[in-house]
Amino acid sequence: MEYSIGKFIKAERRKTGLTQEEFALRSGLGLRFIRELEQGKKTVRLDKVLEALSMFDYHLEPVKDKRP
Repeated sequence: MEYSIGKFIKAERRKTGLTQEEFALRSGLGLRFIRELEQGKKTVRLDKVLEALSMFDYHLEPVKDKRP
């Protein structure tokens, strides 16, 4: 099963009990961006993804793929 960053953010948002609208307001991100991210849009701005993650005290960092 593929687990996208959008699904992760959606799950974290739901854990906190926030609607998409509330999350957009608190994060300063647009509601359209939140919806598209959670729906798995293939191209999104990384700076906005990082901002969304920071709302839940997460960050991204490069990790070497261990596949051969």
